[in-house]
Amino acid sequence: MATVPFLPPLERLSRVRVVLHSPRHPGNIGAAARAMKTMGLSRLSLVTPERFPDDEAYRRASGARDLIDAVGLHPDLDAAVAGCVLVVAVAARPRDHAPVSMPPRMLMPRLLDLAAQGDVAMVFGNETNGLSRADVNRCDFLVRIPTGGEYASLNLGAAVQVLCYELRMAALEAAGTDGSRPDDALDSPLATHEQVGQLLAHAERTLVALDFLVPDRPSRLMERIARLARKARLEQEEVNILRGVLAAAEAAQAAAGRARPERPAR
Repeated sequence: MATVPFLPPLERLSRVRVVLHSPRHPGNIGAAARAMKTMGLSRLSLVTPERFPDDEAYRRASGARDLIDAVGLHPDLDAAVAGCVLVVAVAARPRDHAPVSMPPRMLMPRLLDLAAQGDVAMVFGNETNGLSRADVNRCDFLVRIPTGGEYASLNLGAAVQVLCYELRMAALEAAGTDGSRPDDALDSPLATHEQVGQLLAHAERTLVALDFLVPDRPSRLMERIARLARKARLEQEEVNILRGVLAAAEAAQAAAGRARPERPAR
Protein backbone atom coordinates (compact mmCIF):
# COMPACT_ATOMS: atom_id res chain seq x y z
CA MET A 1 0.00 0.00 0.00
CA ALA A 2 1.38 3.39 -1.01
CA THR A 3 2.23 5.77 1.82
CA VAL A 4 2.70 9.54 1.87
CA PRO A 5 6.32 10.61 2.51
CA PHE A 6 6.79 11.99 6.02
CA LEU A 7 7.75 15.67 6.18
CA PRO A 8 9.19 17.73 9.07
CA PRO A 9 6.78 20.41 10.40
CA LEU A 10 8.04 23.42 8.43
CA GLU A 11 8.14 21.46 5.17
CA ARG A 12 4.48 20.51 5.68
CA LEU A 13 3.53 24.10 4.83
CA SER A 14 4.12 23.08 1.20
CA ARG A 15 1.07 20.81 1.51
CA VAL A 16 -1.29 23.60 2.62
CA ARG A 17 -3.67 25.02 0.02
CA VAL A 18 -5.28 28.41 0.56
CA VAL A 19 -8.56 28.42 -1.37
CA LEU A 20 -10.38 31.68 -2.10
CA HIS A 21 -13.97 30.93 -3.07
CA SER A 22 -15.51 33.42 -5.53
CA PRO A 23 -13.31 36.43 -4.60
CA ARG A 24 -14.71 39.68 -6.02
CA HIS A 25 -11.70 41.98 -5.88
CA PRO A 26 -8.42 41.00 -7.59
CA GLY A 27 -6.50 43.19 -5.13
CA ASN A 28 -7.52 40.81 -2.35
CA ILE A 29 -6.13 37.89 -4.33
CA GLY A 30 -2.79 39.69 -4.47
CA ALA A 31 -2.96 40.56 -0.76
CA ALA A 32 -3.66 36.92 0.08
CA ALA A 33 -0.66 35.79 -1.99
CA ARG A 34 1.60 38.26 -0.20
CA ALA A 35 0.28 37.17 3.20
CA MET A 36 0.93 33.54 2.33
CA LYS A 37 4.48 34.05 1.08
CA THR A 38 5.54 35.96 4.18
CA MET A 39 4.57 32.89 6.22
CA GLY A 40 6.13 30.28 3.92
CA LEU A 41 2.99 29.06 2.12
CA SER A 42 2.90 28.87 -1.66
CA ARG A 43 -0.23 27.11 -2.93
CA LEU A 44 -3.05 29.50 -3.79
CA SER A 45 -6.25 28.27 -5.45
CA LEU A 46 -9.25 30.24 -6.72
CA VAL A 47 -12.81 29.05 -7.25
CA THR A 48 -14.69 31.11 -9.88
CA PRO A 49 -13.02 34.49 -9.22
CA GLU A 50 -14.94 37.50 -10.55
CA ARG A 51 -11.85 39.11 -12.11
CA PHE A 52 -8.72 37.08 -12.75
CA PRO A 53 -6.12 37.37 -14.18
CA ASP A 54 -5.91 41.08 -13.38
CA ASP A 55 -3.09 43.59 -13.04
CA GLU A 56 -4.36 44.65 -9.60
CA ALA A 57 -3.68 41.16 -8.24
CA TYR A 58 -0.05 41.47 -9.33
CA ARG A 59 0.30 44.96 -7.87
CA ARG A 60 -1.03 43.93 -4.47
CA ALA A 61 1.03 40.73 -4.45
CA SER A 62 4.29 42.74 -4.42
CA GLY A 63 7.06 40.16 -3.90
CA ALA A 64 4.65 37.22 -4.23
CA ARG A 65 3.99 37.55 -7.96
CA ASP A 66 5.21 33.98 -8.43
CA LEU A 67 2.25 32.74 -6.39
CA ILE A 68 -0.11 34.62 -8.71
CA ASP A 69 1.58 33.03 -11.74
CA ALA A 70 1.06 29.58 -10.20
CA VAL A 71 -2.58 30.09 -9.07
CA GLY A 72 -4.85 27.08 -9.54
CA LEU A 73 -8.26 27.92 -11.07
CA HIS A 74 -11.20 25.62 -10.28
CA PRO A 75 -14.90 25.44 -11.24
CA ASP A 76 -16.10 24.48 -7.75
CA LEU A 77 -14.96 23.78 -4.21
CA ASP A 78 -14.76 20.01 -4.63
CA ALA A 79 -12.30 20.43 -7.48
CA ALA A 80 -10.19 22.89 -5.47
CA VAL A 81 -9.80 20.52 -2.50
CA ALA A 82 -9.57 17.24 -4.41
CA GLY A 83 -7.10 14.88 -2.74
CA CYS A 84 -7.01 16.77 0.57
CA VAL A 85 -7.13 14.84 3.84
CA LEU A 86 -8.49 17.84 5.77
CA VAL A 87 -10.56 20.84 4.63
CA VAL A 88 -11.18 23.78 6.98
CA ALA A 89 -13.83 26.43 6.34
CA VAL A 90 -13.10 29.98 7.52
CA ALA A 91 -16.20 31.89 8.68
CA ALA A 92 -16.87 35.15 10.48
CA ARG A 93 -20.05 33.98 12.19
CA PRO A 94 -21.32 30.75 13.76
CA ARG A 95 -23.42 28.41 11.61
CA ASP A 96 -26.22 26.04 12.63
CA HIS A 97 -25.46 22.34 12.15
CA ALA A 98 -22.02 23.25 10.84
CA PRO A 99 -18.83 21.18 11.24
CA VAL A 100 -17.06 21.34 14.60
CA SER A 101 -15.72 24.85 15.24
CA MET A 102 -12.31 25.55 16.79
CA PRO A 103 -10.29 28.74 17.32
CA PRO A 104 -7.18 29.11 15.13
CA ARG A 105 -4.67 28.45 17.88
CA MET A 106 -6.30 25.10 18.62
CA LEU A 107 -7.01 24.01 15.06
CA MET A 108 -3.80 25.02 13.26
CA PRO A 109 -1.60 22.46 15.08
CA ARG A 110 -4.10 19.77 14.15
CA LEU A 111 -4.10 20.90 10.52
CA LEU A 112 -0.30 20.81 10.56
CA ASP A 113 -0.28 17.29 12.01
CA LEU A 114 -2.57 16.03 9.26
CA ALA A 115 -0.40 17.71 6.62
CA ALA A 116 2.11 15.00 7.51
CA GLN A 117 -0.35 12.59 5.85
CA GLY A 118 -1.26 14.61 2.75
CA ASP A 119 -2.56 17.91 1.39
CA VAL A 120 -4.81 20.09 3.55
CA ALA A 121 -6.83 23.20 2.68
CA MET A 122 -8.15 26.40 4.27
CA VAL A 123 -11.19 27.76 2.44
CA PHE A 124 -12.12 31.45 2.55
CA GLY A 125 -15.44 32.82 1.24
CA ASN A 126 -15.91 35.97 -0.78
CA GLU A 127 -15.78 39.50 0.59
CA THR A 128 -19.56 40.02 0.63
CA ASN A 129 -21.28 36.82 1.68
CA GLY A 130 -18.53 34.50 2.87
CA LEU A 131 -19.09 30.77 2.30
CA SER A 132 -22.50 29.28 1.59
CA ARG A 133 -23.98 26.82 4.05
CA ALA A 134 -23.57 24.02 1.50
CA ASP A 135 -19.86 24.78 1.06
CA VAL A 136 -19.28 25.01 4.82
CA ASN A 137 -20.89 21.60 5.23
CA ARG A 138 -18.48 20.14 2.66
CA CYS A 139 -15.61 20.94 5.03
CA ASP A 140 -14.30 18.98 8.00
CA PHE A 141 -13.91 21.80 10.52
CA LEU A 142 -14.90 25.43 10.92
CA VAL A 143 -12.47 28.09 12.17
CA ARG A 144 -13.41 31.59 13.31
CA ILE A 145 -10.90 34.33 14.05
CA PRO A 146 -11.83 35.85 17.44
CA THR A 147 -12.46 39.56 17.09
CA GLY A 148 -13.32 42.27 19.60
CA GLY A 149 -16.33 44.56 19.82
CA GLU A 150 -19.39 44.54 17.61
CA TYR A 151 -17.49 44.82 14.31
CA ALA A 152 -16.21 41.37 13.36
CA SER A 153 -15.47 41.88 9.66
CA LEU A 154 -11.89 41.26 8.54
CA ASN A 155 -10.52 42.08 5.10
CA LEU A 156 -9.92 38.89 3.12
CA GLY A 157 -6.17 39.46 2.90
CA ALA A 158 -6.03 40.15 6.65
CA ALA A 159 -7.91 36.94 7.44
CA VAL A 160 -5.49 34.94 5.29
CA GLN A 161 -2.56 36.63 7.06
CA VAL A 162 -3.86 35.77 10.53
CA LEU A 163 -4.40 32.09 9.79
CA CYS A 164 -1.13 31.69 7.89
CA TYR A 165 0.66 33.27 10.85
CA GLU A 166 -1.00 30.89 13.30
CA LEU A 167 -0.10 27.96 11.07
CA ARG A 168 3.54 29.04 10.83
CA MET A 169 3.74 29.47 14.60
CA ALA A 170 2.39 25.94 15.01
CA ALA A 171 5.04 24.68 12.58
CA LEU A 172 7.83 26.51 14.40
CA GLU A 173 6.69 25.09 17.73
CA ALA A 174 6.46 21.58 16.33
CA ALA A 175 9.91 21.93 14.76
CA GLY A 176 11.29 22.35 18.27
CA THR A 177 10.84 18.59 18.69
CA ASP A 178 13.15 16.01 17.13
CA GLY A 179 10.86 15.79 14.08
CA SER A 180 10.79 12.00 14.19
CA ARG A 181 7.83 10.04 12.95
CA PRO A 182 5.19 9.74 15.70
CA ASP A 183 4.66 6.37 17.37
CA ASP A 184 0.96 6.50 16.51
CA ALA A 185 1.52 6.63 12.74
CA LEU A 186 -1.56 5.57 10.81
CA ASP A 187 -2.02 2.01 9.57
CA SER A 188 -3.22 3.41 6.23
CA PRO A 189 -3.30 6.91 4.68
CA LEU A 190 -6.07 9.29 5.68
CA ALA A 191 -9.13 9.29 3.44
CA THR A 192 -9.25 12.20 1.03
CA HIS A 193 -12.04 14.77 0.87
CA GLU A 194 -13.65 13.08 -2.13
CA GLN A 195 -13.37 9.58 -0.62
CA VAL A 196 -15.32 10.75 2.43
CA GLY A 197 -17.82 12.43 0.09
CA GLN A 198 -18.27 9.15 -1.80
CA LEU A 199 -18.81 7.33 1.51
CA LEU A 200 -21.48 9.85 2.52
CA ALA A 201 -23.24 9.54 -0.85
CA HIS A 202 -23.15 5.74 -0.48
CA ALA A 203 -24.55 6.01 3.04
CA GLU A 204 -27.40 8.23 1.86
CA ARG A 205 -28.34 5.78 -0.92
CA THR A 206 -28.30 2.87 1.50
CA LEU A 207 -30.37 4.66 4.15
CA VAL A 208 -32.97 5.55 1.53
CA ALA A 209 -33.07 1.92 0.35
CA LEU A 210 -33.59 0.80 3.97
CA ASP A 211 -36.42 3.36 4.43
CA PHE A 212 -34.41 4.95 7.22
CA LEU A 213 -34.13 8.18 5.28
CA VAL A 214 -36.92 9.68 3.19
CA PRO A 215 -35.58 11.23 -0.04
CA ASP A 216 -36.52 14.81 -0.95
CA ARG A 217 -37.72 15.54 2.56
CA PRO A 218 -35.86 18.20 4.58
CA SER A 219 -33.75 16.49 7.21
CA ARG A 220 -30.68 17.23 9.30
CA LEU A 221 -29.78 13.55 9.51
CA MET A 222 -27.27 13.49 6.65
CA GLU A 223 -25.71 16.74 7.87
CA ARG A 224 -25.15 15.13 11.27
CA ILE A 225 -23.79 11.94 9.72
CA ALA A 226 -21.44 14.03 7.56
CA ARG A 227 -20.27 15.94 10.61
CA LEU A 228 -19.60 12.67 12.45
CA ALA A 229 -17.68 11.17 9.52
CA ARG A 230 -15.51 14.24 8.96
CA LYS A 231 -14.80 14.67 12.66
CA ALA A 232 -13.59 11.05 12.85
CA ARG A 233 -10.72 11.70 10.36
CA LEU A 234 -11.19 8.29 8.73
CA GLU A 235 -8.36 6.35 7.16
CA GLN A 236 -8.76 4.97 3.65
CA GLU A 237 -8.98 1.42 4.95
CA GLU A 238 -11.74 2.47 7.37
CA VAL A 239 -13.71 4.05 4.52
CA ASN A 240 -13.37 0.80 2.57
CA ILE A 241 -14.66 -1.17 5.56
CA LEU A 242 -17.67 1.11 6.03
CA ARG A 243 -18.52 1.01 2.33
CA GLY A 244 -18.27 -2.78 2.47
CA VAL A 245 -20.81 -2.78 5.32
CA LEU A 246 -23.11 -0.50 3.31
CA ALA A 247 -22.79 -2.72 0.25
CA ALA A 248 -23.67 -5.78 2.35
CA ALA A 249 -26.73 -3.98 3.73
CA GLU A 250 -27.82 -3.08 0.19
CA ALA A 251 -27.38 -6.69 -0.94
CA ALA A 252 -29.39 -8.00 2.03
CA GLN A 253 -32.16 -5.51 1.30
CA ALA A 254 -32.26 -6.52 -2.35
CA ALA A 255 -32.35 -10.24 -1.44
CA ALA A 256 -35.20 -9.64 1.01
CA GLY A 257 -37.12 -7.85 -1.73
CA ARG A 258 -36.68 -10.78 -4.12
CA ALA A 259 -37.79 -13.27 -1.47
CA ARG A 260 -40.98 -11.34 -0.63
CA PRO A 261 -43.97 -13.03 -2.30
CA GLU A 262 -45.77 -11.00 -4.92
CA ARG A 263 -49.22 -9.77 -4.05
CA PRO A 264 -51.96 -11.32 -6.17
CA ALA A 265 -53.47 -9.04 -8.79
CA ARG A 266 -56.89 -7.70 -7.97
